[in-house]
Amino acid sequence: MITLYGFGRVYPGMVGKARDLRVQWVLEETGLPYRVHALDYIAGDLDSPAYDRISYFHQVPVIDDDGFVMAESGAILLYIAEKTGKLIPADFVERMQVVQWCFAALATAERPLFEIQLIDAGLGGKWSDERRAVLVKEATRWLMGLERRLEGREWIACEVFTVADILLATVLRGARRTGLLEPYPRVQAYYAKALARPAWQRTLQLCAERQGVSVTDIS
Repeated sequence: MITLYGFGRVYPGMVGKARDLRVQWVLEETGLPYRVHALDYIAGDLDSPAYDRISYFHQVPVIDDDGFVMAESGAILLYIAEKTGKLIPADFVERMQVVQWCFAALATAERPLFEIQLIDAGLGGKWSDERRAVLVKEATRWLMGLERRLEGREWIACEVFTVADILLATVLRGARRTGLLEPYPRVQAYYAKALARPAWQRTLQLCAERQGVSVTDIS
């Protein structure tokens, strides 16, 4: 059985925002049996000797699949897709499209949005206004690209829902209160369709339960 190391107790501003949700979502989509090992961030579980043995960077998420340990959310999603044969096409070219859009979500889209989140949370420092303007310009460029990509398409990489959509939808979730998505109707429709999936709704409920909050607090 897979053990997912994810967040349990965290500071209020962190609730429902961590990358472990991506992994729980893919596990819910594929139906693999799993358990969650909830880490107490406030108590320092991520810096414990036990966790140091499986997470070189002391980060979440990590999975342990009967002794095979893997970190990094994108790699974990691809591993689970390969293991189950779900959420990734059998055709080689289509598979590479999925890999491409996994990288695009994490390497291109996530960085500016994540930094904007930090600034909006008051963690930007002295030059935060100037830095935010630069980041918004960068995010706008790739949102325009996503809008073009989604013309006539239901999902980002190929005709079916894949792990690339899980990664991109959770990245876009970081922008849900910034107003950045408003000029892009295709992106908004894509995002809403992805997060309407039953597996995501189950993931939110399970996250809320282990972090002791209501679903409305994190949705």
